[in-house]
Amino acid sequence: MPSTFPAALEAGIRKIIYAQEEVLLENGAAPPVPALEATAAAVIANPWLGTGPEADLSDEAARIAPHIAQLLTDRLLAGLGGADRIEAFGKAAIVGTAGEIEHAGALIHTPYFGNLVREFLEGTSIICFADDRALAGQPLVVPLWHKTHAATRSHYQTATARAPDAPMPHEIVVIAAASTGPRPHARIGDRSTDRPVTSTILAGASA
Repeated sequence: MPSTFPAALEAGIRKIIYAQEEVLLENGAAPPVPALEATAAAVIANPWLGTGPEADLSDEAARIAPHIAQLLTDRLLAGLGGADRIEAFGKAAIVGTAGEIEHAGALIHTPYFGNLVREFLEGTSIICFADDRALAGQPLVVPLWHKTHAATRSHYQTATARAPDAPMPHEIVVIAAASTGPRPHARIGDRSTDRPVTSTILAGASA
């Protein structure tokens, strides 16, 4: 793995925060498939601070986002045991109050981030996302779903990320999240095997 420091400097990263949890009991019982869930967050200086709504965001996104994608997925891969163990993923960003909500989107809604996160975690699905503008310390709930089978409802879950001192008004927090398995005790079926349900069908069933 290449050294973190040069890539972090190139991306203007102030800090990286990694958090991981494992649910041992849910509703009094151990999950049949124990799963690890983790978030990796990079706190960066907002490269577009002070620019107007007409500013082109693409050049800085192309320069910065690949470094962030590499650094965050490196943390997830190391913490969760490699791409073979990761089953679900998601992404998010929080922009500080001096920034524009589009500044958050410019880093995560781009192939320079999303495509690379998908590649490094060996997924094929579109990546679920969340973005927001907030004060430092604001938590953000990041949605996840299966990295190769988006219709697999058992893997619809969330991870909460929080940087206690970020984003400061001039910063952005970029987050990648992943899980090694489904929700505890997942049992609500699967979209690919659901019977057809429409208002007309339901009206007929109750007539």
